[in-house]
Amino acid sequence: MTEAAAKPIPVTVLTGYLGAGKTTLLNRILSDNHGKKYAVIVNEFGEIGIDNDLIVESDEEIYEMNNGCVCCTVRGDLIRVVEGLMRRPGRFDGIIVETTGLADPVPVAQTFFMDDDVRAKTELDAVVALVDAKHLPLRLKDSREAEDQIAFADVVVINKTDLVSHDELHRVQDIVRAINPSARIYSTTRSGVDLPRS
Repeated sequence: MTEAAAKPIPVTVLTGYLGAGKTTLLNRILSDNHGKKYAVIVNEFGEIGIDNDLIVESDEEIYEMNNGCVCCTVRGDLIRVVEGLMRRPGRFDGIIVETTGLADPVPVAQTFFMDDDVRAKTELDAVVALVDAKHLPLRLKDSREAEDQIAFADVVVINKTDLVSHDELHRVQDIVRAINPSARIYSTTRSGVDLPRS
């Protein structure tokens, strides 16, 4: 298959307030034996707390994991990091971009439409928002970003459901549906979302 005919690589933007479970999910992606190759782009590698035993090889910004995934840090330009990933042999089944806890996911998602080369080689697959079932009502009161993250998401993962009662979980699900009626909603503990297997 020629480079021009290559299928665009799906990109998932992962967002969520601090403590919602993004790091737990990213660690699962980078360590599980799911048979897929993901490139995970994070703001700061050190914040993720990845077990050094999982790292096979690393250079300044890219850390290769023993399951074929890579973790990259963004030090500046996201487009430059994505272009660098596109040049790597073996490419990827998907790219996951993690935003900071306070970030609005829209500018990150727009990055994949602004650069012609990146737009030709990638496609925005989904914006996924992780929310903390116990603390979501408080987050919505004190942070406009928490509501925006849900509003712009294609998928909302209500995490830490083990910390709330059945009724509280239903209230949180209703809140999420009121903000974004079209989002797919998953309820989990410990970011236990099923990862696609090859």
